[in-house]
Amino acid sequence: MLTFPNAKINLGLQVINRRDDGYHNIETVFYPIPVQDALEVKTSQTAVDYSLHVRGNSIEGDPKDNLVVKALHLLRKDFPQIPGVDIHLYKHIPSGAGLGGGSSDAALMIKMLNQLYSLNLTTPQMKAYASTLGADCAFFIENHPVLAKGIGNIFEDVEVSLKDHYLVLVKPDDFVSTKEAYAHIHPKMPEYPLNEIIRRPIEEWKSLLVNDFEKSVFPNHPNIVAIKDKLYDLGAVYASMSGSGSSVFGIFKEPIEFVDEKFAGLFCRQRELLI
Repeated sequence: MLTFPNAKINLGLQVINRRDDGYHNIETVFYPIPVQDALEVKTSQTAVDYSLHVRGNSIEGDPKDNLVVKALHLLRKDFPQIPGVDIHLYKHIPSGAGLGGGSSDAALMIKMLNQLYSLNLTTPQMKAYASTLGADCAFFIENHPVLAKGIGNIFEDVEVSLKDHYLVLVKPDDFVSTKEAYAHIHPKMPEYPLNEIIRRPIEEWKSLLVNDFEKSVFPNHPNIVAIKDKLYDLGAVYASMSGSGSSVFGIFKEPIEFVDEKFAGLFCRQRELLI
């Protein structure tokens, strides 16, 4: 079975307060975008547990720590009838970009195993499994825009559509760790609730829809600042860093000609938004 896990962007990100467990409560809108990996799973003729074959963008670390493998082992604890599988993963979504690529892979792994081996899991059950693998992982089970609260794991439906707009997504070589992103954050209640801002016309977002991590990240990463500025220079109606970075996106009313040339040497993709 073959599927194509997609990325997401964050429309706004407000850090509300610090929790007793050391994490932070946030509010953000997760919005799915058509930038995709490819994931194939089939019953293995040789592997008792799994074999994992990764192509495309490299992934650091031990294969057993890959989220698709963790998703397999998570389900197999409750469904030991799941046989050994061969996993082929083509990584196109950049890692460390604030795009949720690993979480998306894991969520789609859960959905495929459910279908392949007739586990009869409901959508809420799949989301419950996914949520144990990462705060945003459950989002990709249903894969429609949501207002995310808590640590990014509590979802509410939100009415927002960028259909007929165009996304330009750019990722520099900069790496931004979560620790760095939170280093200079000062949590506060926002002046305008995110679920109100997101209902306003997109032309008003530039002055209202803020990613709090930009204040922390931008001073040390002028490359990221320059990308955002350039997207506005090209005519974006809204541009922002996604999550804690390092990717930046711009929303346009018309496609940009020769956009790859304008961001030569960087990961750059232009896509029409369909939802």
